[in-house]
Amino acid sequence: MTATVAICGLGAIGMEVARGLDRGIEGLKLIAVAARDQESARTRAATLNCKPAVVSLPDLALADIVVEAAPAEVFSDVAEPAIDEGRIFIPASVGALLRRMDLIERAKLTGARILPPTGALLGLDAVRAAAEGGIHTVTLETRKHPRSYQGTPWVVSRTIDLGAMTEPTCIFDGSAREAAAWFPANANIAAALALAGIGPERTQVKFWAVPDLQRNVHTVSVDSDAARFTMTIEGLPSPANPRSSRLTPLSILASLRGLVATLKSGS
Repeated sequence: MTATVAICGLGAIGMEVARGLDRGIEGLKLIAVAARDQESARTRAATLNCKPAVVSLPDLALADIVVEAAPAEVFSDVAEPAIDEGRIFIPASVGALLRRMDLIERAKLTGARILPPTGALLGLDAVRAAAEGGIHTVTLETRKHPRSYQGTPWVVSRTIDLGAMTEPTCIFDGSAREAAAWFPANANIAAALALAGIGPERTQVKFWAVPDLQRNVHTVSVDSDAARFTMTIEGLPSPANPRSSRLTPLSILASLRGLVATLKSGS
């Protein structure tokens, strides 16, 4: 049996996911795409062999699986119909989910499943396993080139001059919930970590701006009853969007493959 997939957003993340599905994943078929710029979506969809339909955001819910890879502003327009129809919903904008936690309760009523991908992070399996026991603390430190934070509400509201930085600078220190509110394009991994572990209030986040840094560096530290561990990943930013990671679309493809795989490693 083949499951149908629809994608919202054909930017740096969504287009890579679409190409991966177009190359072929047994048990999955891309049938529809959508974007705020429908004309651009038609142009990009035409490059795919499977020729998905270009539909409105609510009509994405006609597919069995809905992937959201769009700007956070349209998150609810994609998430609500998918959840109301009882679909599997895979959000790249995990930070936006923290602002719509009511959707989790709605999904319980409709039978929908919300499956945030690991994205550019690592070790969520270990964090989820530790959460089955007891976790005392979870911290995330993210280091990116200053341009990755350009235009974020936090930087704009505090008139931080990112271009003047000559040494590593911690520009934010707070909870994952605060990070998601102030850094909508940078805090998706913080949100995913929070949902896997001890929640957005207790998960602590630091954002560093590091001049001349070529990779996005994320370090997760966990202290739990079962284990104490620290993990670091250095990911290349997407050439199309420095705020995104090259690993994120691959993570979504891995999530999709895991939904239909006969063998799936990891929890």
